[in-house]
Amino acid sequence: MTALTDVHVPASSYDDLVERVLAGGVGPDPRTQRIAVAFTTRQAVRHEGRGSGYRNEVLSLRLAEAVGSCAVEPGELPDGAVEDCVGADVARLLAHELPPVRVAALDAYLMHALPHGPTNGAQPCPLPAGTSLEKSRARAKAVVELIDAAPGATVLVVGVVNSLLEAMRARGLAYIPCDLKGGTTEWGEPVRTDALAELERCDVVLASGMTLGNGSFEPLRRHAQHHGTPLVMFAQTGSAVLPCLIGSGVSAVCAEPYPFFWLDGGPGTIFRYGGAR
Repeated sequence: MTALTDVHVPASSYDDLVERVLAGGVGPDPRTQRIAVAFTTRQAVRHEGRGSGYRNEVLSLRLAEAVGSCAVEPGELPDGAVEDCVGADVARLLAHELPPVRVAALDAYLMHALPHGPTNGAQPCPLPAGTSLEKSRARAKAVVELIDAAPGATVLVVGVVNSLLEAMRARGLAYIPCDLKGGTTEWGEPVRTDALAELERCDVVLASGMTLGNGSFEPLRRHAQHHGTPLVMFAQTGSAVLPCLIGSGVSAVCAEPYPFFWLDGGPGTIFRYGGAR
């Protein structure tokens, strides 16, 4: 990522990245950068032919031309959180009491300072127009292509998305599905709720950017860095944050900034960093 090379990144951790931003080492002084718009996006979906559905809720903050986002569990965001962000400077929001606000603010700042594109190390990947399921499958294929593993390898999936599991099954990859909500996959497989307890059983970790907001990202990153386990991230949450950590435990990122594939039936673009394409 060209703009970060001058400050010797990759950052060594999420906290290190925040410190660099606050010190003005990545872009403009965050105390001078104010959030103009804050909003939430809620959706419920059940794809045709699928036996179960899911819900999403995302907090998004707009800084100039950039939008940063952090997913939350539906109903988790307190009343007033959105209004609290509007007009606030990024530095203040990076110290906010709510983790999703902190993550969305950092994401917005980095989207502004280091937008996705070849200049900053990203390779654009087009998503074709189509139904929600068609676009979900296209994104899943793009994500799974980043996994550098042979058929039979075991992937710990943190944040269950059935289209991702379907794409891994097509490649002959075994997987251990994990999600804080538990339940079962589309194929009746039990979903584990403690990802950290499953780490020793996997060859690769594939994790959602939502781990940034719920506090589970750093343990995953530290494990990957210490053990040399590939860690691939698929990120609507923190799409501009996670590429800054490639080389410090993160192996590859499929970054999907707002608006997400499920919001529009037309063509779109996601961005891939690193990995085995």
